[in-house]
Amino acid sequence: MSMTETELQEKLSKYADLAVQIGVNVQPGQILVVNAPITAAEFVRLITAKAYALGASQVKVNWSDEFITRQQFEHASPEVFTKAPTWFAGEMTEFAENGAAFLSVIAENPDALKGIDPERIANFQKTRGAALTKYRELQMSDKVSWSIVAIPSQPWADKVFPDVPADQRVDKLWEAIFHTVRLDREDPVAAWQEHLDTLESKANVLNAKKYASLHYIAPGTDLSIELPEGHLWAQGDSINAKGHSFVANMPTEEVFTAPKKTGVNGTVRSTKPLSYGGNVIDGFSITFEQGRITSVSAEQGQEALEYLISLDEGAKYLGEVALVPHKSPISESGILYFNTLFDENASNHLAIGTAYAFCLEGGKEMNQDELTARGLNNSVTHVDFMIGSAEMDIYGITADGTREPVFQKGNWAF
Repeated sequence: MSMTETELQEKLSKYADLAVQIGVNVQPGQILVVNAPITAAEFVRLITAKAYALGASQVKVNWSDEFITRQQFEHASPEVFTKAPTWFAGEMTEFAENGAAFLSVIAENPDALKGIDPERIANFQKTRGAALTKYRELQMSDKVSWSIVAIPSQPWADKVFPDVPADQRVDKLWEAIFHTVRLDREDPVAAWQEHLDTLESKANVLNAKKYASLHYIAPGTDLSIELPEGHLWAQGDSINAKGHSFVANMPTEEVFTAPKKTGVNGTVRSTKPLSYGGNVIDGFSITFEQGRITSVSAEQGQEALEYLISLDEGAKYLGEVALVPHKSPISESGILYFNTLFDENASNHLAIGTAYAFCLEGGKEMNQDELTARGLNNSVTHVDFMIGSAEMDIYGITADGTREPVFQKGNWAF
C-alpha cells in the first residue's frame, strides 16, 4: 500500500531532520552548502528551513539538472571538458576554509549519460577532480562536515523496480530509502545513535588487532591487502576540526580503513553493478600487482572502467577497504539500487583512488607528502565498488603471521 501524501510529508520532515542534525550536524552560525538536482526542490526547501532553525548563518544551494547536463555532454565543445572550473572550486574551497558544512542530495538516473563519449566524461571527471584538490583534502581529512542523502527520481525508480506498476515505483523507492535510513523506527535519531555505537564496537576490535594484512577469498576473488602501519578503522560518524560529529553517508553500514598503496596483490571480482559517470559497469574483475591495477575486464561498461582507472596514476591503486556484513538491512532487502551510496552498504567494498587521511594515526594533521610516505594513495577520484557476498571469507593476518577469521560466509566472525 502506498503512503498517503500526509504520511510522505511527515516522513520527509523527519528525513530532513536526520540530514541536518545527524548527517551534517549544522551548528549555530555555520554556513550550509547544498548540492542538489532541481527535482529535489521540495526536500531542499525543508532542509533549508530546518538548517536556519538550527541557527545556520546561510544556506547556499547549487542546483543541477540531468537534462541540461546531458545536453552539455552531447553538444558542448570538447575543450569545455578540459577547462578547469576554477570559479566553482574556489567557492567550495573558500566555504570549506570558513568551516561550512556540505550536504549532497542525489537522485541519480544510473543511465543518465548512457551513450555519451566516455572520453568526454573522463576529461570532465579528471579536470574537475584536479580543480577541487584543495577542497577534497579538507574533506578527506575530516576538516569539514559533509554528508550524502538520496531521494527518488522517476528514472532511478524505473531502473530499480521495473516489475512494479510505473505509477507506484517512486513511492516504493521512497519506502525503501526510508527503511535504509531507519526512518521507520519510532525514534530515528536514537536508532541512528545505537547503530553508530554498534559500528564503533566492530571498529574497536579491529583497531585492537592491528592486522598487518587481510586475505579475501570468494568465487573469482583471491586478494591480499596489506594495511599500513598505524592504520585506523573508522565507522559511520566522524569528528570535524571543531569537534562536531557528522555522518558522511546516510545510510551507512561499514567500517573501513586505508590499504597500503603498494600492498595489494591478486584478483577481485565485483558482485554488484557499479553506476559511474552516468553509465553502469557490471560483471568486472580487477587484477593487482604490488598495489597497481594491471588488468580489468567487464561484461558491461569495459570502456568506462578503463577510463576510470586512467584518470591519473592514483586511479590505478586502492584508497579504501570497507567491511559490511551480508546480514545488513540493505543486503537483506534484496534490492539492487544501481547507486553506490546504497549498494556499497549492502556489501564489502573497495575504493579506487584517494585514501582518507583520518584512517591513519595522526593523518588528519599530515600533508599529502607525509601521507604518501606512510603508504596512502592520492588521486583526483574516489570510487567504491562492491565485492561482498554470502560466499566471501576474509582472514586477518597479524604481524607474526597468525591467521584469524574476520568474516565467514559474508558475515562478521566475531
